[in-house]
Amino acid sequence: MVFSIVLLFYFMFSTFTIISNAVELHTITTTQSLTDGQTMVSSDGTFELGFFSPSGSTSRNRYLGIWYKKISNGTVVWVANRDTPLTDASGGGVLKLTDGGILVLVNVNSTNTSFWSSSNSSSNNNIVNPVAQLLDSGNLVVRDANDENFLWQSFDYPCDTLLPGMKLGKNLVTGIDRHLWSWKSSDDPSKGEYSYGIDLRGFPQLVLLKGSVEKYRSGPWNGLRFSGSVGLLPNSIYTYRFVFDQQEVYYEYELINSSVFSRRVLNQNGILQRLTWNYKTQEWTVYVNTPSDNCDFYGLCQAYGICSIANSPVCGCLDKFGPRYPKDWGTADWSSGCVRKTPLDCHNESSNGFIKYSSVKLPDTRNSWFNRSMTLKECETVCLKNCSCMAYANIDIREGGSGCLLWFEDLIDIRELTEIGQDIYIRMASSELVSEVGSKSNRKMRKKVIVILALLAGVLVLGLTLALYVWMKKHQEQKLNRGESLDRGLEQCHTNESHKEDLELPMFDLSTIADATNNFSISNKLGEGGFGPVYKGILEEGKEIAVKRLSKYSTQGIDEFKNEVICIAKLQHRNLVKLLGCCFQGEEKMLIYEYMPNKSLDLFIFDQTQSKLLDWPRRFDIINGIARGLLYLHQDSRLRIIHRDLKASNILLDVNLIPKISDFGMARSFGENETGATTKRVVGTHGYMSPEYAVDGIFSVKSDVFSFGVLVLEMVSGKRNRGFFHPEHHLNLLGHSWRLFKEGRSLELVDAPLGEDSCCLSQVLRSIHIALLCVQQFPEDRPNMSSVVLMLGSGSALLQPKQPGFYTERTFPEIDYYTSSKQTTSSVNEITMTVLEAR
Repeated sequence: MVFSIVLLFYFMFSTFTIISNAVELHTITTTQSLTDGQTMVSSDGTFELGFFSPSGSTSRNRYLGIWYKKISNGTVVWVANRDTPLTDASGGGVLKLTDGGILVLVNVNSTNTSFWSSSNSSSNNNIVNPVAQLLDSGNLVVRDANDENFLWQSFDYPCDTLLPGMKLGKNLVTGIDRHLWSWKSSDDPSKGEYSYGIDLRGFPQLVLLKGSVEKYRSGPWNGLRFSGSVGLLPNSIYTYRFVFDQQEVYYEYELINSSVFSRRVLNQNGILQRLTWNYKTQEWTVYVNTPSDNCDFYGLCQAYGICSIANSPVCGCLDKFGPRYPKDWGTADWSSGCVRKTPLDCHNESSNGFIKYSSVKLPDTRNSWFNRSMTLKECETVCLKNCSCMAYANIDIREGGSGCLLWFEDLIDIRELTEIGQDIYIRMASSELVSEVGSKSNRKMRKKVIVILALLAGVLVLGLTLALYVWMKKHQEQKLNRGESLDRGLEQCHTNESHKEDLELPMFDLSTIADATNNFSISNKLGEGGFGPVYKGILEEGKEIAVKRLSKYSTQGIDEFKNEVICIAKLQHRNLVKLLGCCFQGEEKMLIYEYMPNKSLDLFIFDQTQSKLLDWPRRFDIINGIARGLLYLHQDSRLRIIHRDLKASNILLDVNLIPKISDFGMARSFGENETGATTKRVVGTHGYMSPEYAVDGIFSVKSDVFSFGVLVLEMVSGKRNRGFFHPEHHLNLLGHSWRLFKEGRSLELVDAPLGEDSCCLSQVLRSIHIALLCVQQFPEDRPNMSSVVLMLGSGSALLQPKQPGFYTERTFPEIDYYTSSKQTTSSVNEITMTVLEAR
């Protein structure tokens, strides 16, 4: 009787009811069990697993849970049997591990009564020695003692706490959906009425629900953060990311400093908190609350309303919209929302257009459609053709924006975000567009009047005249040299008359370039080609440049040099290297480009050390960038351009590893209706040239497609096509890839540094498949680049590829590949070749 009273007192006034001299375990096997009074501790002592009763609880219910041990003995982060507690009648709990790798919580009096059990989603039926272990991350896992793969983990079944490394979202393969659920109260860990997780309807977004009613919405992920998450900004405590692919959709975060403890908790009041441990006060402090203000509450201003915390009242209507019922809005009743001042007329596309609204949290995306490869202009076209489409925006706001997000119902839950908001384009009647354009025109007109009045004063006119005269005298000789050089280049390089137009390239003084390159110092030299050396330079204003200098003694390069000026002078695309200007002074001829700090792609993928810096997502982004650059050359540029020398060393990488196609010395341009030609002067690099070009001199846009396919296989495998060796056959990389594809072993092609864990296997297999379509023997079988870009950005079915070009076994002198390995590891020279053939 006395013992029962003492035990009850302990239940009421302690955080946990466990025996003070509890036995600590590190693992549980099938021959062991965890009883009330024993605990399991992570190897670093941060987390502890055991039985407890919540602080302040008047009941004697017992739960199996995980809590912080090192810093705050009493902060529970996970509860197993939160909805099925052990009561007095059960007589205490025991945690057992079955031979099948399933954790079972039973009572002391009966091993047949189960209060809670884990699942086993693994397809492995050959479990030999299952073991349960509490990891340093706070993750309780079950695995085979001989295998590191988890049969089950508590991180897949979160309660109210999101720990570092825990995923919040859904596994689209297994169906596991990870949500946070609040406790019912501070002393009752059963599921409360609040939940927080990813809503997959439309474009994914995080949603906080009270039952089935939305209370808060994060907004869609925009490449940097969730559109409406005010507190989700770069910081010194944690990093975060959002993953959305064919296998999973989830959000997670990781701590930057292991000595810092931070967690996200959904409390019983429906507030999502970021808590950080304060060592001085020995308590959890609030880093950020969500919702953080009135404008965070879902749909406060309803359809087409916009919430601004800086205004009073906070709700208003978007520009060109007005309250549906003005009297209600006058009494701060915003439930009716807003409507357009001018209704839409969808009978004619010309009667509609779009107005841009900036710095806002994007509306609810539950009834949205998205395409991650479309441009903003394509997005506008698609939306305009569908009368139900109310607005569009970019999915990713990085690097100038990409992707397409469309809304098909009223726009709800918009708020003003001055610093981190983004742009959205909302459908409007054409009359509203005219008034918008008219007001802008009036403002521009007033500015023009001011400028004209200033010009009439005469001072500026005289000054400009004098400056022009001085400039013309100073640079007269330079302009003549420039014009003569370019004219000769145009006449010698092409017959197309359209090339003779003024290229309008900025001219640089020789002295300026000499100063920038430290007088062409050898320490500034980046490399050398057939035309001559390339130097790094820094202009006076600090801008870094690359200077391509035509060698006076070069036997190859003068034609290519002039051709490059013509082909690239007016090309503007984020995946093409940018020509900044030129220098023609005396015998010096130089082209000035933007500087690429990461140099060329081949220095990464063919180097064992550097290749580790390019994980699969980066390689796939580079593949997509090269494809978009080629599509621009073949289809969207002012002239149809065929590169003819696409290879890894001609792909430059900027500071963000964005690929830039370079070296247009071998390129050919065509008219709008031309797609190819025949030449007696075959130029290019062996290993990348298509069969019809290398043998017969026939080139077309499909020649570049072939080179692109070779490049993709090299990026996946980390091996060069030219010089590829395999001990089982004498095929090149194309033949080896084709053989593996036919045998269903394409994953054997993947570069070792990538590994299966660091890449999306379905994406890799699709890339190999597309590459094999590009390197088919006959050009008519190969896709064009618009199809390639579409295939890379979608999950549509692919045609079966036919045999690749050059699929014949090469003949070599008999070599013992096992004793001659030192000789075969040397790199292959990929110098651009020129072959003259008589016709």
